[in-house]
Amino acid sequence: MAKGKVQRRARKILGEEPVALVWCEIHKPIPAPPRDVHRAAGKGRLKSRHHWLLYAGAVVFFFVVVPMILMGNLGRRLDQRLSGRSRDGQTGQPCPPDTRRSGRGRSRERDRGQDPTNGVFDGDWNLTAGQLLLRWYGYSPSPKRLVMLTRDRICVAASPRRRLSPTKADDFRTVTEFTLDQARIEGEAGQPRGYATFRLAFADGSWLEMGRLGEPEDADHFLRTVSG
Repeated sequence: MAKGKVQRRARKILGEEPVALVWCEIHKPIPAPPRDVHRAAGKGRLKSRHHWLLYAGAVVFFFVVVPMILMGNLGRRLDQRLSGRSRDGQTGQPCPPDTRRSGRGRSRERDRGQDPTNGVFDGDWNLTAGQLLLRWYGYSPSPKRLVMLTRDRICVAASPRRRLSPTKADDFRTVTEFTLDQARIEGEAGQPRGYATFRLAFADGSWLEMGRLGEPEDADHFLRTVSG
């Protein structure tokens, strides 16, 4: 279960013992909202802030690794084209187009078009879940949130730090909370560890899906509680 620091901090800010709690994240990229909606919400960040080492790694990847990959691919394509011309010259027939590849491309485009929200939320930016998403990273640069359940509330807490240890964090604070007539948790017990998710569902019909649940024992207890 959650370590002592986390439990003590949770009791302090809630004013009571939590029924269940779990660290979690929005486990997929937040889709791009309409510009006017984003502007009206203050044009907040839609991505978490990463450590500088990640940016350094990205620079090395794009300026060193990618050129090497492109040069290798270019060399292979030239070899294939030269060998293809040699075969075409022998048969006198042009190479048929690869219809399977274009078909797969169209299939992927259709799949992306069918779910523009990528399963993150219900899709309506004007409802509770959409408005919460627009302000998600304004509460904290870290993607991690602590969802805490009490007998009559659902509280979402965040740490002001960019990086934190879910087992030792003791500076998180409540950033938003809902009564049980405003929101509920929808989740199933027994989900595979590492892939478990749950939904924060609101009274207006909107919902937000959470994943990357931290601390397996906390996650198991949390899902058993909400599914019971």
